[in-house]
This record gives sequence, C-alpha cells and structure tokens, in this order.
Amino acid sequence: MQVMSIAVAIFIFSFVFTWCIRIYALKNNVIDIPNQRSSHSVPTPRGGGVAIVVAFLIGVIVLKIIGAVTLAQMLSLFIAGFVTAVVGFLDDHGHIAARWRLLMHFLAAAAGLFFLGQFPAIDLFGYQFSAGLVGMIFGLVYLAWMLNLYNFMDGINGLASMETIFFAFASSVVIAFSVPNAMETSQVAILSLLGCAALGFIFWNFPKAKIFMGDAGSGFLGITIGLIVLHVSLLDSKLFLAEICLLGVFIVDATTTLLRRLIAGKKVYEAHASHTYQILARKYGSHKPVTIGAFIINVVWLFPIALLISSGKVTGVVGVIIAWLPLLIAAYRSGAGVKDKV
Repeated sequence: MQVMSIAVAIFIFSFVFTWCIRIYALKNNVIDIPNQRSSHSVPTPRGGGVAIVVAFLIGVIVLKIIGAVTLAQMLSLFIAGFVTAVVGFLDDHGHIAARWRLLMHFLAAAAGLFFLGQFPAIDLFGYQFSAGLVGMIFGLVYLAWMLNLYNFMDGINGLASMETIFFAFASSVVIAFSVPNAMETSQVAILSLLGCAALGFIFWNFPKAKIFMGDAGSGFLGITIGLIVLHVSLLDSKLFLAEICLLGVFIVDATTTLLRRLIAGKKVYEAHASHTYQILARKYGSHKPVTIGAFIINVVWLFPIALLISSGKVTGVVGVIIAWLPLLIAAYRSGAGVKDKV
C-alpha cells in the first residue's frame, strides 16, 4: 500500500513538474527548432524528460527510506541514471563531443553494474548460463546501447514514454508469472515508480507534443530500463529474455537501422531520419498512428510471448526469435537505415 501511494505521488509530481519545465522553457527560449531531418514541424519546448528523471530518482530514495529496496539497488539506479541525465542535460543546452558522451555513458553503466554486483544468469534452453566477468563486459556494451537506442527512438510524439509505461507495467505481470509473491518484490516497486513517472509526462507529449523529452530524459530512460532488466533477471533466469522480448519494437528498429547504415558505409554518428518509426510517420503524415501501432504490437504480440517465456512454456531464445522476426521483416521492408528524409 505504501508503494502504491508513493507511485501515485510520483505520477502527480511528474505531471506538475513537466508543466513547470514547459513554462521555464518557453520563458527562456529552450526550444527545439525543426530542421530538415526533424519529424516535427512546429518549434516546441524541450527538456520535459527532466521531470521523469527527478520524479523517479526521488521515488527510489523514498523506497530505500521505507525499506522497499536495498541500498545497492538504489545506488545502482540512482548513480547510473543521474550521471546519464546530467550528460544529456548539458548536451541539450550546448554540445558535448560524442567521444566524451560515450565515455560518460560507459562510466554510468559501470557504476550501475558495480552496485548490481553481478550479471544475472540467463536461461538458455534450460541451462543456467552464468557469464561471470564476460557477462559484466557484455553488460557495459548492452547498457550503453540501451541508452543510445532510446535516444535514437525518441523522435515522435509519445513513443519513448509509451514504451516506458508499457515496459514498466507489462514487466510487473511478467514477473508475476515466474516469481511467487511478485507484487511484494523490490523490482515491482521500482517498475511502478518508473511507469508512473513516464505516465505523468506523456500527457504533455501525446497525441500533440506540448514539450519534448530531450536527451536528458531519453538517455536516462534507456540506461534505467536496461538496468531494471538486469535487476529483474536476478529473480529468475528466464526473465532476462522475457524482458528483452518486451523491448522488441525499440531494439529491432534501432539495431536494424544502425547495421544497415554501417553496411552502406554511412557515418552512423550523423543525424538521420531513417528509423522505421520515422519512415512510417512520414508515410502516414502523423505521429499518432505510429505510436498507437507500436503500443498495439507491444500488447497484442510481444507481451503474450514474454508471458510464455517467463512461465517456462516457451524457451527464451525461441520466444525472442518468434517475437522479433516479424519486426525485423517490417523494418527491412520499410527501408530502415536506407530511406532517409533527405
């Protein structure tokens, strides 16, 4: 009951604080001006994701105070998220060279993994695979990619916050299919905070964007969700691939786009608008059907398969392949990484 009350308070705080940030951005000309590669056409205040950051980090501290999470869990999420958000905030208000951003991203990931303590075991065809030190190295790359792919996927109204809300609440159900007394776990408490923090923001960002999230918010969500997947996976080895399955829309689109641009010899660090969701937003002339479509795919397709994985009815690797293959085909046929705006 305490956690529920805290989550509701976090939702209210995020909603009100986003409104305050919007007023500040308008008064101080913190505006995103559309360019030839933008998916929007109207100058819009940015930086609203800071509300998600502050709401979630305050919430995690409160959870530690009431004993709902451990000190290590709080520090893992707080330090990694805070460092990432600060780097994103500074980049939103100026420019930080890509190499320095990437260095700070890896340091944030390292801090998150250090307090996590270990890379979780993964169920591979019934075998509990523990990667040890190799797992921690993989974890660094995985978290840095999660952080950056969330930045890449935050390009149309409501998409990044919708994905966060879906992930948070769907994950709680997925855990319940694998872990006894799941609703009493610290992981579900953390997920509730994350979902409510993003829910407070999305009212200002969808269907019409009154404020954008900005790199501070999207990068924070990427590394936080990546870490939460690892925290959840400590409960049961089947949960890593179940959680990864839920994130298929983002992972498949961003990864396919990056790989096709690499193969084509394009500079991957240059701005572009060739992600599947951007191509579809141009095709339909609106962000709304794309965000709603992604949500439907999450709920109708990815969520049931993740439940089958977490309950042990489908092997994780097989489940992820089944879940992601149609997304991969859709991304390829849409021209991800090839069909740019310009």
